[in-house]
Amino acid sequence: MSSSGAPDPAVSPSDASSPVRQDFIRQVVREDLASGKHTAVRTRFPPEPNGYLHIGHAKAICLDFGIAAEFGGTCNLRFDDTNPEKEDLAFVRAIEDDVRWLGFDWAELRHASDYFEVYYLAAEKLIRQGDAYVCDLTAEQVREYRGTLVEPGRNSPFRDRGAEENLDLFRRMRAGEFADGTRTLRAKIDMASGNMNLRDPALYRIKKVTHQNTGDAWPIYPMYDFAHALGDSIEGITHSLCTLEFEDHRPLYDWVVDRVDLAGHPDLLASLTDRGLPNVAAKPRQIEFSRLNINYTVMSKRKLTQLVGEGLVDGWDDPRMYTLQGLRRRGYTPASLRLLVDRVGISKQNSVIDFSVLEGALRDDLDARAPRRMAVVDPLKLVLTNLPEGHAETLTFSNHPKDEAQGTREVPFSRQLWIEREDFAEVPPKGWKRLIPGGEVRLRGAGIVRCDEVIKDDSGAIVELRGTLDPESRPGMDGANRKIKGTIHWVSAAHAVEAEVRLFDRLFVVEKPDDESTGKTYRDHLNPESKRSVTGYVEPAAAAATPEQAFQFERLGYFVADRYDHTAAVPVFNRSVTLRDAWATRT
Repeated sequence: MSSSGAPDPAVSPSDASSPVRQDFIRQVVREDLASGKHTAVRTRFPPEPNGYLHIGHAKAICLDFGIAAEFGGTCNLRFDDTNPEKEDLAFVRAIEDDVRWLGFDWAELRHASDYFEVYYLAAEKLIRQGDAYVCDLTAEQVREYRGTLVEPGRNSPFRDRGAEENLDLFRRMRAGEFADGTRTLRAKIDMASGNMNLRDPALYRIKKVTHQNTGDAWPIYPMYDFAHALGDSIEGITHSLCTLEFEDHRPLYDWVVDRVDLAGHPDLLASLTDRGLPNVAAKPRQIEFSRLNINYTVMSKRKLTQLVGEGLVDGWDDPRMYTLQGLRRRGYTPASLRLLVDRVGISKQNSVIDFSVLEGALRDDLDARAPRRMAVVDPLKLVLTNLPEGHAETLTFSNHPKDEAQGTREVPFSRQLWIEREDFAEVPPKGWKRLIPGGEVRLRGAGIVRCDEVIKDDSGAIVELRGTLDPESRPGMDGANRKIKGTIHWVSAAHAVEAEVRLFDRLFVVEKPDDESTGKTYRDHLNPESKRSVTGYVEPAAAAATPEQAFQFERLGYFVADRYDHTAAVPVFNRSVTLRDAWATRT
């Protein structure tokens, strides 16, 4: 959402005002178009619906959809739903929501399960060609036969079964005749290959699990590498973009595409063309890029699932989580994440980005767009004794000091104010510029005030300050120009709206929470101060915010009205990011 609460439109990479982007992937695309190898660009974003997307996926989304838009092509959203045991429709809906929230839309919505019949016929073709066989080894035996990085594997004793026997067994697997795990269909490639992915990898396994789209129609499911390569081929994908961990899988990807050759065998696509889908089958090119790694985070789906399952966070959309749902609720904007991706760039070199780069992208986006409001999160009452009881007036404030187009708002001012407790010091440290007993400070937009009296309770805690407002220092008067070192913000106690303010910080206290070399796990590095909830006060114009509307609370940071819990009557604000990097000075 934008800072005004309106949808945040994507900035098309093909905007005339956008600089021409130079990276190795775009260079490949330009060369392919210039040479006539492709007349149009087709990409896809292929998430597995077995979890929520995290910030690392934002890079892939921006790249897949961005390159398609930049070169006038199309990008599909394809759910690689080949492992129904771990998949859920809730993940599907969240992923669709995330892609649209980031500012993108897909040309077509596809599922790997749409192609199950094609995959099955492709597997039979491989069997007939002598490129695949049914293997009866157990999973443990397969691992034993596979060899190591320095030792070749051994052929399965079932590797030389004839094509007819393999076809019979595979069809019986399809009919549900065998128990889970008793047989697999394996590619016949090279058990001595230096690339472990080519040592007769599994193409199909028996798994009698109900699928969210196909029900109980299939007791066998294709493996990811097999389905992914053929899915790209079916959709005529020209450039299959994926992260570096798939670089070693590329020879298998190409092997599957070439041996099946969907473009040369339209009969394999009959289940799709009979439904009216066009035959655009082609040979895609896989290109790998470095994933987005950020310190102070974990991005493993397994660990994110554990954080949720063990109650260490408040759900997948907890604002401390680095899922896109969590970042959105925290107040991160689509524009800030697109800016982050632009700043990180595209390369073949894995690296770790400092967390401050992520926060800096949000600050830069919100500094330009977020309206300003006043709020107090640790309130201390200040009574202006030279104003009459019941005094109330309305002051005019700009909504944004750098953007007149955002207009102005009215802010109530009265005799009793809330100020931040940390803006007063009875015994000030060296260099203190805020309020002290007998000292003066400028009240933002209201005038200059002097502290005359400090009120304490029986325990000695300060409960109230009493002071006087210089009547000659009101805005527009000559006295307002008097040199005063400090300026503090405030809200009128009579008009302020009580609000829950959630002060979020980094979820982990160490740069590498994944590092277990010391015997500790990421659980041991959770930040106990990652979430504090306090009761504060906001000016009425802040309380009237719509959910997901972002503001800069002056002198405090950037905050967003909670996506789910905020109402004008009971405001709830999440701190998105502080005004400055509070971690820069930490050791």
